[in-house]
Amino acid sequence: MILSQLSIYPVGEGTSLSRFVKKGVRIIKDSGYSYKVGGLSTAVETPDMDALFDLIKKIRQAHLDEGAQRIIVDLKIDDRHDKNATLNSKISSVT
Repeated sequence: MILSQLSIYPVGEGTSLSRFVKKGVRIIKDSGYSYKVGGLSTAVETPDMDALFDLIKKIRQAHLDEGAQRIIVDLKIDDRHDKNATLNSKISSVT
């Protein structure tokens, strides 16, 4: 299981980016992967790195289709192999 935290957003598209964020969240939701939307990023569980990067490519393309000319991808990856961690288990371990 790959846990990631990602923010994918266009630059130069005004002060409100909610239309872009909504498209990205819809793509994540439609993927069927577990996710949690936060105030500044979205955490996602994917089965492997290929699935994660395919998801990022789809969100990027949706932003391009929406007219974005420049896109920033901010990504953190937790690729843990000693145990099966999930978003919920990570949250439970600190709350």
